[in-house]
Amino acid sequence: MDISGLSTNYSEVYASAANQSTAKLEGKLKNDYSQATDTELKDACNQFEAYFLEQVFKEMQKTVSITGESSDDSNAMMDYFKDKMVQEIAAQSTEKSSLGLSQMLYEQMRRNYGLDDTIKTVTE
Repeated sequence: MDISGLSTNYSEVYASAANQSTAKLEGKLKNDYSQATDTELKDACNQFEAYFLEQVFKEMQKTVSITGESSDDSNAMMDYFKDKMVQEIAAQSTEKSSLGLSQMLYEQMRRNYGLDDTIKTVTE
């Protein structure tokens, strides 16, 4: 059984998925939120904080050396599942105990769009 092409295909799919995730967030943040509901604005800010935490966690992982021999195919699979785990941890961290970044961003966006007078601030 030849699985030598698996690593190449997997790497391309993995890179594409990572790019799509980033592009989705960028697209969401480029929206005009002047007519956004309170919930939509808060959701965008939470997603940004989760993405920020994800990037911090990934940089932290780079500081840890992993020893041992494994094939390129298993390394690619490990990278995929590590990234999925980091994404989930970042999302849960934002939901459970926020850094406060999303709240500060939310309040700043409300001021920038002139929404302070019309909608009461959401605090969780």
